[in-house]
Amino acid sequence: MRVAMMSYEVFPFVKVGGLADVLGSLPKYLERQGSLSGSQPMDIDIFMPYHKLVQKNAKTYGYTVEKIGNSFPVPFMQTIQEVQLYRSRLPDSNVNVYFIGNDHFFSCDQVYGYEDQGEQAIFFNVGALEAVRVLGKPYDIIHAHDWQSGLIPVYLKTLLREEPIFQNALTVYTIHNLGYQGKFASMYLNVAGLPHYLFNVDALEFYGEINFMKGGILFSDIVTTVSPRYAQEIQTKAYGEKLEGVLNIRSDALYGILNGIDYDTFNPAKTNLVPYSFNPLDLSGKAQNKRLLQERLGLDINPDIPVFGLISRLVAQKGLDILSKITPFFLMQDVQLVVLGTGDSEYEELIQEMAAENPKKVSANLKFDIDLANLIYAGADIFLMPSRYEPCGLGQMFSLRFGTIPVVHYVGGLADSISEFDEKEKTGNGFGFSEYRESELLLSIFRALYFFRRKEDWGTLVKNAMTDDFSWERSAKEYIYIYTEGLNNKRSL
Repeated sequence: MRVAMMSYEVFPFVKVGGLADVLGSLPKYLERQGSLSGSQPMDIDIFMPYHKLVQKNAKTYGYTVEKIGNSFPVPFMQTIQEVQLYRSRLPDSNVNVYFIGNDHFFSCDQVYGYEDQGEQAIFFNVGALEAVRVLGKPYDIIHAHDWQSGLIPVYLKTLLREEPIFQNALTVYTIHNLGYQGKFASMYLNVAGLPHYLFNVDALEFYGEINFMKGGILFSDIVTTVSPRYAQEIQTKAYGEKLEGVLNIRSDALYGILNGIDYDTFNPAKTNLVPYSFNPLDLSGKAQNKRLLQERLGLDINPDIPVFGLISRLVAQKGLDILSKITPFFLMQDVQLVVLGTGDSEYEELIQEMAAENPKKVSANLKFDIDLANLIYAGADIFLMPSRYEPCGLGQMFSLRFGTIPVVHYVGGLADSISEFDEKEKTGNGFGFSEYRESELLLSIFRALYFFRRKEDWGTLVKNAMTDDFSWERSAKEYIYIYTEGLNNKRSL
């Protein structure tokens, strides 16, 4: 099965958000799963822009990039743009990564730094599809990701529908975050070179603008999103971001597949990731990591004080609005809080004030530091993730992997991955709340503190967390099933 993935970001080449993490892991696990399943192997290629950062990151991450053939012309906005293809390999896999090179559109220092992001995204869509034609490789699946690739299914169902190389391809479109849709003025229909009849409510028109994500949803054969709960939520007014009607129309083709994490990379038994390795049967290394975390950040060194970790953008959507209201009550407890991240100034200032007033209880780290993040996952006892909404979330999965118990708001992927601890049945892997209120968050924190002091129950909880499976293997199986069913249905028509 030949699969082409289209994405603006892929780790380790370029990373701005979680999209890069998904594209850096899912393709290689699809490839592995195809080999293990005994069915036809998965032949996967990724297409992404040749951002300036790709070359800058090459030394850091140890990959090489090679030029492929001569440049080729791409008609765009009544001009001819030259595209140069480059190629690399996704680490630890046979997945080819093809880069769409163009000095005009992809020479900015920042991934999203181009002055006209709509025009840039359109060019990537056009250039990637032209690259497929130039390579002459007919794909069974063309899988586009998020708003930046939203017009790819539109082109395939309109201007390119008679092209032999695309005719048999199943189009899949994944929504990673419905909050970012790619909405632009109606004139961008001309920029895209798409027919004017698409500017209507049943196609790309969206409150007087055009909406790239709406195009991806309506024109793809299959729509997926990053968790089963989120797939349900986005069909409601509360979470639908004004696209709930469109998503209800496509409900029969909409699937929620929970993202995973790379269990090979994020493995607490490996000392290259954290100072002290540990596993579910021997947690002594976790205790040493906790001590090191307390020592490094100037907190009181005490194994009996629960350390809460918060690794997040410091914005209201991540729950900082309700968390900020309970901090006086929270800090009355015998607890410590380690915060890592940046965000809105009001929350940054609040956390700095908390740390200044409680230097032995609160550590404010207003930055992103991967080594400190790993130490927090490994050394903290409890992980706070009270997001107002969360399509999938990866932080709770990292914390589970490292035996750090999540306290979450039961929405989206948080509801799909975290289950309330049951002291009678000894099941569950965390704590949470359903009503988005500060009082409910505080009660969840108090439940976590209660069980933290019951060492036998806490040991069971930590073991439950560390032995849960949120690896990409599980997710890859679901994607392969959807690909296979979709192709079978398409061929039977």
